[in-house]
Amino acid sequence: MGIVFPSAAFPQLKTDRLVLRELVPADSGQLLAIRSNEAINRFIGRSNVQTMEAINQFIEARKQDRLEGKGVYWAIQLKNTPGVIGTICCWNFDYDAATAEIGYELLPSYQGKGLMGEAIKKVIAFGFNNMMLKTITAWPMPQNEPSVKLLERSGFTYSETIDGQLVYKLNHTGLVV
Repeated sequence: MGIVFPSAAFPQLKTDRLVLRELVPADSGQLLAIRSNEAINRFIGRSNVQTMEAINQFIEARKQDRLEGKGVYWAIQLKNTPGVIGTICCWNFDYDAATAEIGYELLPSYQGKGLMGEAIKKVIAFGFNNMMLKTITAWPMPQNEPSVKLLERSGFTYSETIDGQLVYKLNHTGLVV
């Protein structure tokens, strides 16, 4: 059985402290703050210079990605608190091998509180149990030690280095996370 992609209703996920929901145009201001943050971008290789027009196009493109089976991109929001504090996604799908890549970013003021660990655990469970993925990969930069440690705490193991980026993998063991 191959990947089961959520193409109907957006798959909103909840943890003890978070809601992982669809990005919407009303998130553009907070998303601009995230995507133009120098502390985040230094590990992503993205320009700090972002425009509201580019952010709005980005939000629409992520909606299209989901509708076309190319990716699922969640806004991370604290429960009972408006505003986006980060994002997490499954993308770069290989339908033949039933694999996807996970990517994430979180405003620095929310880092180190276990929030991304909660989000990753929920997205991993969704990927394995709902999308029927066999493997989830992540490509952190070697200098991003907090991200590497987060991946390792989440069960990922180092696989290889490609073009200066680390490749971490998590295989589905058949357990429900």
